[in-house]
Amino acid sequence: MLQATSKGEKGGRPLIPGQIALLALGANLKSAVGSPEQTLLAAVAALESQGVVIRLVSAFYLTPAFPAGAGPDYVNAAAQVEFEGKAEDFLDLLHKIEAAMGRKREARWGQRTLDIDLLAVGDQVLPDQATYLRWRTLPLDQQAQQAPDQLVLPHPRLQDRAFVLVPLAEIAPDWIHPVLQKSVKDLLADLFQADVAAVKRIE
Repeated sequence: MLQATSKGEKGGRPLIPGQIALLALGANLKSAVGSPEQTLLAAVAALESQGVVIRLVSAFYLTPAFPAGAGPDYVNAAAQVEFEGKAEDFLDLLHKIEAAMGRKREARWGQRTLDIDLLAVGDQVLPDQATYLRWRTLPLDQQAQQAPDQLVLPHPRLQDRAFVLVPLAEIAPDWIHPVLQKSVKDLLADLFQADVAAVKRIE
């Protein structure tokens, strides 16, 4: 796990002028900067160059493509960052970094050079709980065809995905899901052990 210092300290406690966000990063294709691992490192550097404070970055993990057979295995990681401004503007920045790394949004759940998902911003539920619940309970076959046209937080499927929760538990195990009222480590414990075991740390 990588750790970065925040903007300042007072009495041993970090000053937090911005908002704390949790990110999931993934790639399974080479980009202009190199391998998936190199791409994730470049994405973190790109965030920092835009004024985002990188607080923690997990180890990298190798995980099977989802759904099964969708392409090469992914390299996944999670990050805890601090940013200023609106969550929607931050999401726009993430999309710009994806595009700079060659991401093309042609197929839902398709192969990609870089994917940066905004998982959560503190305990915010956006745009509202009813919209969040509608997307969280969307049937799997419809999830593959539909994407929301507005930012939905927390990410509606973070609690279902071992490739998200395993690295996330490394950097934010005690973050409480504001709707499900469970910590990341508890959400991870709820998953099938076989799914968790399939996420392999890259040493």
